Amino acid sequence: MAEAEKDDGNLAQEVDGLKRKLEDERCRLNDGNLVVISHNVDPIPTVNARVRRVLKGHQGKVLSLAWATDKRHIVSSSQDGKILVWDAFTMNKEFVISMPTTWVMACAYSPSGNYVACGGLDNKCTVYPLTPEEDPVLKKKLVATHMSYLACCQFNISDHQLLTGSGDSTCVLWDIESAQIIQSFHGHSGDVLSISLSPSESGRVFVSAGCDCCANLWDVRSGQCVQVFQGHDADVNGVRFYPSGDAFATASDDATIRLFDLRADREVAVYRKDSVIFGCNAVDFSLSAQSPH
Repeated sequence: MAEAEKDDGNLAQEVDGLKRKLEDERCRLNDGNLVVISHNVDPIPTVNARVRRVLKGHQGKVLSLAWATDKRHIVSSSQDGKILVWDAFTMNKEFVISMPTTWVMACAYSPSGNYVACGGLDNKCTVYPLTPEEDPVLKKKLVATHMSYLACCQFNISDHQLLTGSGDSTCVLWDIESAQIIQSFHGHSGDVLSISLSPSESGRVFVSAGCDCCANLWDVRSGQCVQVFQGHDADVNGVRFYPSGDAFATASDDATIRLFDLRADREVAVYRKDSVIFGCNAVDFSLSAQSPH
């Protein structure tokens, strides 16, 4: 037993040494960072955000939400065990769906706007059709089942495929019609908390992040992890692709937002404020793609 523990310690030291060498080599090859390169660029004016609508209806903490492609409808999931579909303009609730579990941690809108997917502590992801003349619960379809809680989900390009991330440390691409696995993705050493598909029309890559403090880039076709990005010191709660697909941002419990460039294979910017003492739960880019929020 003592010999095995000694071997484990030696392996851990070797891994740490290799990581340091890799980071030193990246720094040597790096020709600058975003802050240095953009020092002559005029700063972006301060955004004076105003509240446009307050949507009230949940009886518990809202855990997830997603916009429809029509930029008018929103689906939200909550600790109260309900899924609400909203018209953001009129503030009306168009659908109220009761889930068999509380803590509905993930929800997503399909590209067509005809379906929503959701799941949570039931370890499952269910797809509901949004047809006014029928009860969505009666037409629901169980698509995905994980070994642990469902943390995130997203439709892949069309209404026919669904990507999920789970506390079992895996991501899985599912065929919605057959509820069969198309591809599974193994590589995280902790819970997967967030996923983001590339905005390109091919849907060939996505990035995932989680409790191992890493963000992994995956090839959808092969199921292989093609890049691993490190830098955070705590759980990575959110990840979102830059609109061009060449970079992505992450949000972490270490109270920082970090920007990673796929072409440079490294972190290019860190966003932090001394006044922010709590973790960052989510991140997204403005429509102009000038800055993360």
